[in-house]
Amino acid sequence: MSLYSQSPNQSRQPHLRQFKTRSTLPLLPNSLWKIETGVVKTLTWLEDGSTVVLGLWGPGDIVGKALSQVEPYQIECLTGVEATNLPVSEWHPLTSVLLRHIQQAEELMVIRRYKKTDIMLVKLLTWLAKRFGREIEQGRLIDLRLTHQDLGEILGSTRVTITRTLSQLEQQGFIERFSLSRLVLREEDFWHYEI
Repeated sequence: MSLYSQSPNQSRQPHLRQFKTRSTLPLLPNSLWKIETGVVKTLTWLEDGSTVVLGLWGPGDIVGKALSQVEPYQIECLTGVEATNLPVSEWHPLTSVLLRHIQQAEELMVIRRYKKTDIMLVKLLTWLAKRFGREIEQGRLIDLRLTHQDLGEILGSTRVTITRTLSQLEQQGFIERFSLSRLVLREEDFWHYEI
């Protein structure tokens, strides 16, 4: 099922664009982005400059200012990204896309509601592994190259706290860290931590 349609008068095809890691997707008026490859985060910031991560989105997800009431609003690439621009006038609002958008935002809201940073981080890593991870021999590889600052912003915590908590999880054998901020989640052991 297509996310866009062409009227008989329109011959323009949606335009696929490429974006580099840490670049931003332009906020075009009355337009959305369909993520084809890669991962982006949507975010805003408060008056004191602190960042609030609104969501993490991957292939097949739709993002854009038209889906948000938040000001300011930004879409930042966490990896290299290919995205198709979809003018709202050509987009049929699909119930499944909107439901997935809402469900993902709610999942992150629940994760951020836990009181203890270690539990929030465990829940977030589990969610990232399911959503964006891939199976390798040691467990599920989360290859998003998220910095400790990124993880802190997602959870409303500090970089220092995230670094300390990741070190504890690694010492306990729940995760294995690789270069470039990649890590492996040993899911079979993780449920013990959550109890």
